[in-house]
Amino acid sequence: MANPDEDNWVSELEGALLEECSATDIYCICKGKPLPEALRPEVWQICLDVRDKGNQLDHFNEIFDLPNQNVLREDWLEFCLKLGNSEDDKLSVVSDLESILTFYCKSRNLKYDRKNGWIDILLPLLALKVPRSATYNLFEAIRDTYIPQSSNRKSGNAFHILRLLLLYHDPELCSFLDTKRVTPDMYCLMWFQSLFAATCGLPVVINMWDYYFQQSDPFFIFFLSLIMVINAREQIMLMKNESREDIANSLINMPCALEANDVGDFCSLAQYYAMKTPSSFRRDLMQALYSGREVDSTLVSQALCLPISVSELIENTSTVRSSNVDAVRFFLVDCRPIEQYHAGHLPTAFHLDCNLMLQEPSAFSTAVQGLLSAQKQAIAINSNAGGEHLCFLGSGRNEEDQYTHMVVASFLQKHTKYVSLLTGGYIAVHNYFGEHANEYLQDHNPLACIVCAPSAKLKDGDGFKSASSNDLFGKISAAMKSKSAEVKGKLFEYIVNPNNSPVQERHVSSSDKIGKRYRNVAPVFSIDDDQDNVASIQGGEDEDTREIVPIQNWLKSPDIIEHFPCDEVKLNGLMFKSHLIVTDSHLIVLREISEKKGIAEVIVRRPLSAVVKITAKKRHPELITFKYGVPDGDSVLISDMDRFLIPNANKAIKIVSDQILKQQTRE
Repeated sequence: MANPDEDNWVSELEGALLEECSATDIYCICKGKPLPEALRPEVWQICLDVRDKGNQLDHFNEIFDLPNQNVLREDWLEFCLKLGNSEDDKLSVVSDLESILTFYCKSRNLKYDRKNGWIDILLPLLALKVPRSATYNLFEAIRDTYIPQSSNRKSGNAFHILRLLLLYHDPELCSFLDTKRVTPDMYCLMWFQSLFAATCGLPVVINMWDYYFQQSDPFFIFFLSLIMVINAREQIMLMKNESREDIANSLINMPCALEANDVGDFCSLAQYYAMKTPSSFRRDLMQALYSGREVDSTLVSQALCLPISVSELIENTSTVRSSNVDAVRFFLVDCRPIEQYHAGHLPTAFHLDCNLMLQEPSAFSTAVQGLLSAQKQAIAINSNAGGEHLCFLGSGRNEEDQYTHMVVASFLQKHTKYVSLLTGGYIAVHNYFGEHANEYLQDHNPLACIVCAPSAKLKDGDGFKSASSNDLFGKISAAMKSKSAEVKGKLFEYIVNPNNSPVQERHVSSSDKIGKRYRNVAPVFSIDDDQDNVASIQGGEDEDTREIVPIQNWLKSPDIIEHFPCDEVKLNGLMFKSHLIVTDSHLIVLREISEKKGIAEVIVRRPLSAVVKITAKKRHPELITFKYGVPDGDSVLISDMDRFLIPNANKAIKIVSDQILKQQTRE
């Protein structure tokens, strides 16, 4: 017996197709349901906006002379073997397919590449049995509208975005894949390039595309891919002893298990995750992903977590709560120094001083517990300040935001879900309100605000150096140029005991020689990080060539002078439990492998002769940076750096300094 509801929506759709209608009209009628076979061709053409497009193939000269035409022919012959049609039908398909792809390459000035997903996209379109010109128009529209233009291994923005979404919704699974070095480009390249047509059966693809085109949302591929990975969670997490290639291959084949009846639930789940995800990042990246316009790939490739725009945050926290409990609501965490917070902040912000993380770890842990408790209470009373989604806010200045990043990284390492970071920090918030900042920022004090008050800009961040510090560096520079070995030794002493060793009060002798490397070069050791002429900050040894070693065996080596347990701190704030090892000629760092107790990988092996600066923060003396490079005139050209959080930092610096001094003496 026919379902009355089924007949009603189909009849309504038939009526709409007789008139002018849009993809939105169609979605309102069909609500993502699989389309009747007879109506599908026209619906797809409307959704892809090609119903009234002419026959572009009229411009094709029927000359098949692409530079790699033979590769194209080999691929479509292999493709045709998969078709179950008669020989006449196959001949027609072969002819249409070669014409479409050859003309597409010529009209777009593109080169045909094997395994680029084009033929896979054409299979569902050929199944529509529409004229060749309509097939071409549909193919061109899908390529232009729905395939991320950066889904290649050169730019890779699409893959970075998928990783950020996975990190947002399932940080534990993301961390596992990161640890195994399984990156999205290893498993979802063909998902993106073919909209799953390369890995799913034809009935599945057709049902999926029915839903997809009705949505008119190119970004939907990211949420479909996200669900595919998250659904494989249990299986993937059990593969901790498998190789990265085996894990990637397992993920690649996940879509193969989908059946046509699964598509509705699959797409609905993807839609749910899309609704549970902040939207500003996709608005910011849409043009870059689908227009082919070149953008700075570091926007997403170096993002610590999902970026949130100021406009989305302000709108989210200022609007009345909707009745939809699944809608994104932010809990704002302001990580600036306390004096900056008191000089102006958003009314809904919870303050978490990131300095506590280094200065008072136990107090920081207590503060985090208070934060989580406040979040639960705000959600319980349905406050505008409450939400499941944590949005962290820094100052917007690199000097301070590196500590904000460390706080965010600590939440990510605990596998906290829904973690994001406000792009531009407090400065962006202040600029958003402009001259109305006093009206919207609580406790705003123009005399102390880092945006309003020029003097406040020197209190924190860029202005860590005091007048005495500047005087100190001036005198050290003059002394270095006089080639004083004594000053060099006293400078090392100052680094270890900065409060007790004012170098500028020491007597300077010019009778001793200094090592060649430091002749006519600015001071190379300081108590403050400073801005360097950075030539190229590399990551040390290539990941694939790192040496895996037993930690205790290494620490028993007679060549080791001293070793220090520490945390390696990356530029984006992520930290890794490590061991800093000092020999008479090298700095070596072993990073512990979390899933292999007692095993580590050698990630740093630096000659001591390459160290040109050791810097520490006045506020955080345990955060030590070793900088490497070469003299460049009167300055130093920094080529690389390593940063560590060392509990026994003073001793570590003294040991390293002594070894450098001994090396220079030997020279």
